[in-house]
Amino acid sequence: DVQLVESGGGLVQAGGSLRLSCAASGFPFADYALGWFRRVPGKEREGVSVIGSSRGSEYYADAVKGRFTISRDNAKNTVHLQMNSLNPEETAIYYCAADRFGGSQPSTYHHWGQGTQVTVSS
Repeated sequence: DVQLVESGGGLVQAGGSLRLSCAASGFPFADYALGWFRRVPGKEREGVSVIGSSRGSEYYADAVKGRFTISRDNAKNTVHLQMNSLNPEETAIYYCAADRFGGSQPSTYHHWGQGTQVTVSS
């Protein structure tokens, strides 16, 4: 079975940093695109960052460009999201997702983790 398990969420002050991790199993990790998404209370799930399978091409939402960095370790079947200069509006549940042909939209992913809460205090 496909499993995606997020970790690294928590409480941080505005301007602070967190590093999210997602441990994956049950599928050919290196062949899959991996994405980070978030759901702010009362809003739809939105794409934050994606890293492709081939050549590790990266996508970032405009709101996080220059502050967030996605990376993958194919040897350890993990994907990370380094988040810097966080602001309170980014309080959300952050989800890891995987799909062979995943893009920037949540609908393009079939496999999801359960999410990790990130709370940014002002």
